[in-house]
Amino acid sequence: MELKIKGLSKTFGNLNVLNQVNVTLPSGPIHCLMGPSGSGKTTFLRILMGLEEADSGTIEGLRGKKVSAVFQEDRLCEAFCPVDNVAMVLPGSASRNKKQAYEELLCLLPEESLSRPVSTLSGGMKRRVAIVRALSAPSDMLLMDEPFSGLDEATKGLVIRHMLNRSAGKLVIVSTHQEEDVDRLNGIMVRL
Repeated sequence: MELKIKGLSKTFGNLNVLNQVNVTLPSGPIHCLMGPSGSGKTTFLRILMGLEEADSGTIEGLRGKKVSAVFQEDRLCEAFCPVDNVAMVLPGSASRNKKQAYEELLCLLPEESLSRPVSTLSGGMKRRVAIVRALSAPSDMLLMDEPFSGLDEATKGLVIRHMLNRSAGKLVIVSTHQEEDVDRLNGIMVRL
């Protein structure tokens, strides 16, 4: 998969958020969006997800592709347990989905947390559930908006290793403020 983005622009009133963005993003390497707060990283991802419309420009290679995402806020079903939050995005039978979700979540969370309502989990635990859910969803492209916020360094390393193992073959775009994340992801920096 490859996205070719040409002349992408977006304004909100008098605020020019994206100005003539031209970039080609092939699958393979992880693309790390860098830029200060307000530089358009989230808006760029929202346009790719179809949640915002660009004022001008084109995106080639997106039509018919399945997208999964990690938003800045976790967007989990708070009354559901982590297993149910992940199982809901998996195709197939409910019992098989729950088993698969359980096994994936065990890679990043303690077993005792998997049957509790998400509302009782810490922020970092919720973040890991959201990441596992996005990685588990059948998709061609994975968009992650500051996915490591709220994670301590050891947990962040664990999550990155898991993410690298589970995202092979997908086009992956990660927004971050941390240049060291680019190195840890073996990523390519994309400045907005």
